[in-house]
Amino acid sequence: MHSYTRAESRERRRLFLKGAHQALGDNLDPRVTRRMHEIDAIAAKRGAKELAALERQTDAARDAVAAAKATVRASKWGAERSAARDALREAEKTLRRAERAYHRAEQS
Repeated sequence: MHSYTRAESRERRRLFLKGAHQALGDNLDPRVTRRMHEIDAIAAKRGAKELAALERQTDAARDAVAAAKATVRASKWGAERSAARDALREAEKTLRRAERAYHRAEQS
């Protein structure tokens, strides 16, 4: 996964256009490709860190769902159990959001 900043995206686009123009004239400057590779490496490193953070967040959400299920099973009937079920639903929603974010990041 690559995670480019806006400035990196602009610079990469500018370098790409510059490199395409130079390639048409068979005079490609190696500094252009080297800088593009540097930007890609930085973005890949940042993307890997973001993916790891999303994975940790997903694991924490799974733990929260497990704890909420245990609370539902251990609760008495009535208002206590209803509140525990509501907490379980919220934990499951949080888990789904975290999993979606992780899978979206993993695909990009």
